[in-house]
Amino acid sequence: MRGDSSGPARRERADFRNAAAGTKQVATILHISDLHFGPPFVERVGEALLRIVPRLEPDVIVASGDFTQRAKVEQFELARQFLDRLPDVPLVVVPGNHDVPLYRIRERLFEPYRLYRQYIAPELDYKVELDGLVIVALNSTSPVRTIVNGRIDEEQLEYCSRAFADAHPEAAKIVVAHHHFAPAPDFVRDQVMPKAKRAMDRFVSLGVDVVLGGHLHRAYIGNSLDVYPGRDREHGVIIVQCGTTTSRRGRGREREKNTFNLLSVGPTTLRVTHFMYFDDLDGFAPLSSHLFPRPGHLIPHETRGPHEAQGPHETRGPQQAQGTGTTSGDSPPTAR
Repeated sequence: MRGDSSGPARRERADFRNAAAGTKQVATILHISDLHFGPPFVERVGEALLRIVPRLEPDVIVASGDFTQRAKVEQFELARQFLDRLPDVPLVVVPGNHDVPLYRIRERLFEPYRLYRQYIAPELDYKVELDGLVIVALNSTSPVRTIVNGRIDEEQLEYCSRAFADAHPEAAKIVVAHHHFAPAPDFVRDQVMPKAKRAMDRFVSLGVDVVLGGHLHRAYIGNSLDVYPGRDREHGVIIVQCGTTTSRRGRGREREKNTFNLLSVGPTTLRVTHFMYFDDLDGFAPLSSHLFPRPGHLIPHETRGPHEAQGPHETRGPQQAQGTGTTSGDSPPTAR
């Protein structure tokens, strides 16, 4: 984790009290994932990401795991150099299953996070508090029990409860983990973590706004109620899965594509803008925008965010509790 976890980011951000009153935005979060430094990494896409990020002016950057392809020293070194080129704002990271050794068995069993801690971050489960935000990062890798899939233990859920216990009532509560708690609603079948429903029920009871993750190598932006009925049938958690931002390992509808998400957190709403890399542009551009009410709020009529794609095609859906209120986007150029 880069930056000060106990105070505001280095550059100016909105005062939380004003944001809670609805006069200013709380925060902008850049969400990237699955960089996969090593053979799958696409350098021109990585450079395109570095060009666009400063223009988006994020208050915090979240990178949800799989920094390397095979957890090798040289891959971690490249990942660290890349992260250091991002804007100097707080950086929240979690390890992915590719960040622990696969074939170096002794290292996997006895010191699986040695290189990750040396090059990326020393913490595995931790809390970051910023103005208007409380972010809990959870290590979902389980080097001894599984190779690909992840695990979240009861002790980690208890840690979440303690971490959010003293949060300001209007603060946005965010959980970050590499592995997905819910399957993407598409034609690719994915195995979720064991006892994922237990975790989602706990997050709902804690008033978590959004869960950020990766691992699937394709984006999914929706709600936990899309896939789980939940113990609380009236409320869910916003799910924001990021595709692979800089590698050629995309899957499903994002096969050979690269994406990231930009979250604009407001006092009453949360907008997720999904960016994709286009060869025609040699850069990233917005592909879709998704508007959600935060817990206990409704979507104000005709709400539009600063990063929404201003295209001629717009579909406005019902303002369901915790559901998508608006999606919009232009017909895109040719994607990778």
